Amino acid sequence: MSTPHGGTLVDHTASKKKSARLKEETREMKSIRLTSGLRKDVQNLANGVYSPLTGFLCGNDFDWVLEESRLSDDTPWTLPIILDVTEEQRKELSIGEEISLLTEEEEPFATLEVEELYGFDKKRMARKIYGTEDQDHPGVKRVMNMKDHLVGGDILQFKKNSTDFEKFHLTPKETRILFREKGWRTIVGFQTRNVPHMGHEYVQKTALSFVDGIFINPIIGKKKAGDYRDEVILAAYDTLMDKYYLKGRAVMSILEAEMRYAGPKEAVFHAIMRKNFGCTHFIVGRDHAGVGDYYGPYDAQDIFDEFPDLDITPVFFKSFTYCEKCGGAVDGHICPHDDKNRENFSGTKMRNMFKEGKTPPEHMMRPEVAKTVLRYEDKFVGDQK
Repeated sequence: MSTPHGGTLVDHTASKKKSARLKEETREMKSIRLTSGLRKDVQNLANGVYSPLTGFLCGNDFDWVLEESRLSDDTPWTLPIILDVTEEQRKELSIGEEISLLTEEEEPFATLEVEELYGFDKKRMARKIYGTEDQDHPGVKRVMNMKDHLVGGDILQFKKNSTDFEKFHLTPKETRILFREKGWRTIVGFQTRNVPHMGHEYVQKTALSFVDGIFINPIIGKKKAGDYRDEVILAAYDTLMDKYYLKGRAVMSILEAEMRYAGPKEAVFHAIMRKNFGCTHFIVGRDHAGVGDYYGPYDAQDIFDEFPDLDITPVFFKSFTYCEKCGGAVDGHICPHDDKNRENFSGTKMRNMFKEGKTPPEHMMRPEVAKTVLRYEDKFVGDQK
């Protein structure tokens, strides 16, 4: 099992006694209402998913992440975890004070000790993280819509966030205990925001063949229109794992976080998070965390050469197709046949079939999985009326 990133698994959740006290004290504190994405960031800071971070970045670390893809102590870190506030909010805050963080429903759930208040250049951040200032990129648009000032400082969570998918939710502390109980020493993590087709299954089982277990870790949170809805992804994987995976070799748990679509830098970030869950390996596919044509198909794999000290082994899959002659999923290392015998696992094609109420062919997706997806009337983000 891997050592937590930075050496220590962060735990910034308050004890029961302190939680009771903070619930009372936060009534008198200044407060900031968070978006759903920021609320999830606080939770991930508190339970160690973002180890070694203990709070929102201050200015020095923010600059290091933008310029070097590292924290100021040289620990690899590729995406800034930051809290943005308005000019009016900034004027009300003071260095050293403790403030209350509220959910979208304005319920206090955490505190922040204000260490630094600073401004930032949004275009610079977009350029450094996403490689573009084009606001058609969803990540760039998100940055440009941020408020103008940032607050840095440690957080402490005293009330657990509820989730609609509680049975699938495990913290890094819990996964490490579970992996240890299972006797797993090597674990491969798999990031997903799609329902599983036969290509995904091929990748997962190929990786699983040389480690002790696989950790399937779907991202649950805000996604772009056209992505599968969270409940559809979880139900589809639940079906696949029940029917086609050994019970002692696979675990699924959700990761509550927003997709940032930062391509290569987000691929490294995803690896770091899975390292904190205990993974020793992490699957990186073609165009991992990409969007549109902003990144090359293998940029998210090539970037790992820049982080020899990441201490988690990336597992790369260049491409995989269905070969009619081989009778299954293959990649270029094992299949000798011509392209005329091969068919790509087209996620777009399968999405379109589902939109028309059709079932993808069995060589593309397990029929039980397809049946599970077709149960849902609203399958995709943006479908809801």
